[in-house]
Amino acid sequence: MSDYDRNVAGRFNPSVARSQAAIDQGLRAYMLSVYNYMALGLAITGAAALGIFMLSVTTDPSQAAAQVRGGIMLTQFGVALFTSPLKWVVMLAPLAAVFFISFRIERMSVSAAQIAFWAFAAVMGVSLSSIFLVYTHESIVRVFFITAASFGALSLYGYTTKKDLSGMGSFLMMGLFGIIIASLVNIFLGSTMLQFIVSVAGVLIFAGLTAYDTQRIKEMYFVGDDGTVAGKKAIMGALSLYLNFINMFMMLLQLFGNRNN
Repeated sequence: MSDYDRNVAGRFNPSVARSQAAIDQGLRAYMLSVYNYMALGLAITGAAALGIFMLSVTTDPSQAAAQVRGGIMLTQFGVALFTSPLKWVVMLAPLAAVFFISFRIERMSVSAAQIAFWAFAAVMGVSLSSIFLVYTHESIVRVFFITAASFGALSLYGYTTKKDLSGMGSFLMMGLFGIIIASLVNIFLGSTMLQFIVSVAGVLIFAGLTAYDTQRIKEMYFVGDDGTVAGKKAIMGALSLYLNFINMFMMLLQLFGNRNN
């Protein structure tokens, strides 16, 4: 009964109604900034990946330095990027960038954090450019849209559900560490069955993380945050969702992507 009394009081108290409206409006603006950062990051990643790929391949045999799967001819730049020891630097650079942003963001301004996030997205694009050598362009586009639709539904669920998803966090993190270890082991084993298991498990884990992180990011919002704190929270939230999207995309690509012959 007391809960009913409070609800009635809030419904007919103009100051309470205005306060709740301000919180809802602030939350929507905050979440919109998270998704905008993430979308721009994905656009930068896609542009960087495609740009690096175009610089790395050629259709002119006189300009080709090597030929790889599917008859794709690499330029000198492509050979250096994809077949030399530099490829390990390119592969590990995004991981280093994530750690840098995570540990330094408290001491950054919002503008510096934005630049760091966008630079990370570009580095990730360079790292992912090799997928154009392995998979057909049509299958990459198809899997991207499958990922986008799945991510959108899962994130919407995480935002709107009344169920507390915090209990999933520790389980999902254990699964994440498991697939990382299995992926590292499979670099040396080269097992297609283990890769299939990792990909299936990865899709499920990053699907769960998408819903979990969306709810966590929503709950991070505090109406009393100033512009600097809110801006940094939005960037870190966008980074979490961005990583979930990219990893889900890569796992789905390994499962459903058509490889170049």
